[in-house]
Amino acid sequence: MIDYEAVFHSLPTMVALFTTDLLYLDANEAYCSTTGRSRSQLIGRSVLDVFPDNPDDPEASGTRNVTASLRRVAATGQRDAMALQRYDVEVPGRPGVWEERYWSPVNVPVFAPDGTVALLLHRVEEVTELIRARGGADRTQVLEADLYTRARELQEVNESLRLAHAREREVALRLQEAMLPAPSPLAHHRAAVRYRPAVASLNVCGDWYDIADRPGGDGTVVAVGDVVGHGLRAAGVMGQLRSALSAASLVADGPAQALEVLGRYARTVDAAATATAAAVFIDWAGRSLTYSSAGHLPPVLWRPDGTVTYLDQATDPPLGVRPERSARPEARAEFTEGCVLVLYTDGLVERRYEDIDVGLARLADSIARHGAGDPERLADALLADLVPSAGLTDDTALVVVRL
Repeated sequence: MIDYEAVFHSLPTMVALFTTDLLYLDANEAYCSTTGRSRSQLIGRSVLDVFPDNPDDPEASGTRNVTASLRRVAATGQRDAMALQRYDVEVPGRPGVWEERYWSPVNVPVFAPDGTVALLLHRVEEVTELIRARGGADRTQVLEADLYTRARELQEVNESLRLAHAREREVALRLQEAMLPAPSPLAHHRAAVRYRPAVASLNVCGDWYDIADRPGGDGTVVAVGDVVGHGLRAAGVMGQLRSALSAASLVADGPAQALEVLGRYARTVDAAATATAAAVFIDWAGRSLTYSSAGHLPPVLWRPDGTVTYLDQATDPPLGVRPERSARPEARAEFTEGCVLVLYTDGLVERRYEDIDVGLARLADSIARHGAGDPERLADALLADLVPSAGLTDDTALVVVRL
């Protein structure tokens, strides 16, 4: 076993860990010795508290810039390499005496298993001696002053870009909430849904889910789908297809007919022709599942005896590209009380340079091990088992229903 705490404290580079509330959680030996602060002077305190900006310099903003960067990383989950910062440090034991210092900081998120930001890693290199060593020649001093000014200007431009990105991301989040709401209660049956965007996306993409009771209360429709692409355009197409299938499912005789209607509609929507979808009609009274897939990966049925079955007997081409000369296929499967139905999109199982069967086997193994759990716990377990530590390269939707 690797002692990562020992590695952390042995790093020659200055490194500190912050909570998402921007309080020091730990700092290595290099950080403490370079800043002249002990760990006891740091732990549990904020950067502004330990290293306030020089009150005698009205232009001083280095520490505030670092704090703003840490807040951005906590909010967005994105690494932030800052421009060169000048912030003076009060000399230990000499109140009111400030020493001019130059720093090059980088702030990085540390993710929890559920994909949220758990900690903030702050790595900083001091370049004060480099600036001082090159200060002999007047031309060098002018160039360094110009470099510092340009770095400040670049930081201001970057801040404007971050604000624009934050506004766009907020729009994306509201759009996602509107198009992928939490499912309504399903009488006595429990269900869980999850949506995870790709790490490089705006937090909204082309994957979707839907779960709703059919008229009369004796059946439920569960569906997932995937629109090719990322960003707001894919999300817009996704919203149209999800709404169309939801409406069709309320009046269709079965999932094949609902997907056939959706396929015809998809031909009228730009960028929807190769979208995929899978739908399952649950008959609670008859204890049966009727399912159909339009180019989508098969749903999974877990039984209380531990067996896992892929519902793959009714697969057809994607929406909008299937010939109309015959009806879409559908198939049935019986279930007993306590079974679990899982629908998902390809981001959960597909990995670059890996055969899809490997990902499907990994999913089946995870469901077999965790299938007896509550749907919420099972959904979290599947994400923990299948989402890579570096994050998803494709967005993922997941639905778990206890039958």
